[in-house]
Amino acid sequence: MNKSSNVHVCPRVVTYINIRLSSLYFSLCKDIFFHRDISIVFLFINNSTFFLINIYSDSSHSALKYLKDTGVDITNVLVMADDFNIRNSFWNLMYSLHSYSDLLLNITDSLSLGLSYLTNPVPTRYSDNNQNLNSVIDLMFLRYSTVELDNHTIHLEWRLSLDHAPLTVTILIEHQHMNNCIQSIPKGSKEEKLFIKDLIKDISSINTSNISDIYSLGNAINSFPSIVKRSWEKNSKIVNILKHSKSW
Repeated sequence: MNKSSNVHVCPRVVTYINIRLSSLYFSLCKDIFFHRDISIVFLFINNSTFFLINIYSDSSHSALKYLKDTGVDITNVLVMADDFNIRNSFWNLMYSLHSYSDLLLNITDSLSLGLSYLTNPVPTRYSDNNQNLNSVIDLMFLRYSTVELDNHTIHLEWRLSLDHAPLTVTILIEHQHMNNCIQSIPKGSKEEKLFIKDLIKDISSINTSNISDIYSLGNAINSFPSIVKRSWEKNSKIVNILKHSKSW
């Protein structure tokens, strides 16, 4: 997924979604950020919307400046990650404070994101010459207060000839409980006709001769739900819900 419609301004970030995750309805957001170095997608998990942000921060940190100036308030961001080009002692003890560190941390804090814990603290960017040190500039920020989402892994074995090592994080998605059967009355069926007949009969039998004030009127009205429930349970049938997709 990329979002640039201008052929002269090619995006420098891209997001790939595995087809096996299509049931989460991933979609590229084009109305929140419009920057060649920022890609934001949303997904649905158990009827809630969550966001994933992919950012490349170049040497001038134009993407971070854009986020600061835009000031968009987004909730439910799960992950923000990529190459931030910022060296800092917070994530790499060999370096001191970087001038853009505070800007980055202020942005992530406003999105309710915290710096992810590394399961294997190794460099993410590898220099092609001996004069420059390997460093950690690829970072991942994860949603606050999420026990299941608090660390990521650097995969040196996947780097091959690249100068950056890939990062991965595991997001646990719990299946929403859904009953596999419901009570139903088919439209136009014999059961529907009997249901309507019973409703009319029971409603007609309600004694309205003693309705003299708001309280007696309320008592008569309050009997309607029990009448409908009784007729529904008498004439409805239990049917199985068919699943048109399979879990993976």
